[in-house]
Amino acid sequence: MATIGIVGLGNMGRGMALTLQRKGHRVLGTDASPAARAALAAEGIETHDGLAPLTAAADVLVLSLPTAEIVEAVVAGPDGILAHARAGLTVVDTTSSHPDTSRRMAARLAEVGIDFVDAPVSGGPKGAITGTMTMVLGGDDAVVARVEPILADMSAKRVHIGPVGAGHVCKIVNNLLCAAHLLTGAEAMRIAREAGVDPARLLEGLNGGSGRSGVTLVNFPTWILNGAFDSGFTMKLMRKDVRLAAQLVDELGLDLPMTAETARLWAESTETIADGEDFNRIVDLRQSR
Repeated sequence: MATIGIVGLGNMGRGMALTLQRKGHRVLGTDASPAARAALAAEGIETHDGLAPLTAAADVLVLSLPTAEIVEAVVAGPDGILAHARAGLTVVDTTSSHPDTSRRMAARLAEVGIDFVDAPVSGGPKGAITGTMTMVLGGDDAVVARVEPILADMSAKRVHIGPVGAGHVCKIVNNLLCAAHLLTGAEAMRIAREAGVDPARLLEGLNGGSGRSGVTLVNFPTWILNGAFDSGFTMKLMRKDVRLAAQLVDELGLDLPMTAETARLWAESTETIADGEDFNRIVDLRQSR
């Protein structure tokens, strides 16, 4: 079994750490928050204040961080991975980040003999704690093959999309579609109510037809129609991912009106839906109009 370091012990990092420990790996964790470190230490994970003990001992370092900017700081900052570089280490970045950040960090790490795989995930905190996530991977074929056994212990499905950065392109597109489908799904539910049709029955019909999506199959029955809104993923995080999509489209010089409208509506939602709310709350934006 491997020694694995987890950088970032929030909802996702905590779940991945406990899953890997359950599979028999030695797991070390670190987080900028003393409270997060203490909480995971209480669950039996060896935690440290800083990266140095992790880079010294780990075979693979898994990043689970909020933004691309924080990934860059963790890799290249004054007390980052590069400052404690050890040749032979592999960094696996599960953050929803920007592909250009991944490519830059991979190049910097390669200079000191460290491999890099971008491996953003879907499945939320439940997927992390149960090991049922999906991972979309960007990296060299040989490097991806080498870390595959560890990734298999963290997830139910892995798709190698292409070279470094490709995983994050796929993740950005995935979350853009989810963001858009939540908006169109909310409008579908509004049509049902106004037409005197039970939204739950409409949903059942949609899920048997070609209009279904991950949002109609999972989000609406699990977190929306029942009023739970407890997926563990916030409006702030999805807004960040939608901004990443809009940024990528702009960088590619593309004119994509549906993407632009999705980005506009998610940005507009800051006026009425707080950052800390569950991301499925975006349906409230379309239900009241």
